[in-house]
Amino acid sequence: MEVNQVSLAAVGVKMDQYPKDGLPEVAFVGKSNVGKSTLINAMVRRKALARTSSSPGKTRTINFYDVEHKMYIVDVPGYGYAKAPKTEIEKWGRMIETYLTERKELKAIVLLVDIRHEPGKNDVMMYEWLRHYGYDIIVAATKMDKINRSQIQKQLSVIRKGLGLRKEDRLLPFSGETKAGVAELWAVLEEVLWPKEREETGEMVEKNQ
Repeated sequence: MEVNQVSLAAVGVKMDQYPKDGLPEVAFVGKSNVGKSTLINAMVRRKALARTSSSPGKTRTINFYDVEHKMYIVDVPGYGYAKAPKTEIEKWGRMIETYLTERKELKAIVLLVDIRHEPGKNDVMMYEWLRHYGYDIIVAATKMDKINRSQIQKQLSVIRKGLGLRKEDRLLPFSGETKAGVAELWAVLEEVLWPKEREETGEMVEKNQ
């Protein structure tokens, strides 16, 4: 997708605070400090729309970014780390679960994992939970620029095995430094969100050849 217009459209912690226009949503989920904000900024070609932080657990609301008035990219609080009371962490957990299970506009989920490491227990639990609810799952392996090119395929295999990915699950490496993987992720999201439009475009290309 060619992104020119993007804005923070809504910030909320409960359903009545979320957008009401029915546009499709793609949620970005992952453990704290995995590079969620960096990936979102790269996707929308902005430097600081989604705020990055060296301190894990900073995102405490669900943030909706309007992309071209066609869809929302949704930044969900990171899991696995937060300097907060247990009651607060439990409240975030309920907020996230309610959004992921009850939001009808949610069409796909991008699960972020760090390409340098084997998926952790929380990553596996999140993947299995999303799979249980029947979501289209796209796994983005972040921080690709932190390893040698020769290690990429090996680490992708480690992630695929560690999560127990199915053949139909997409696994894409991403680099915040070079923006490698952004075009590929957009192609997958367009295929999931607007399959008919993609098919018609493909038919037109074939006829013109």
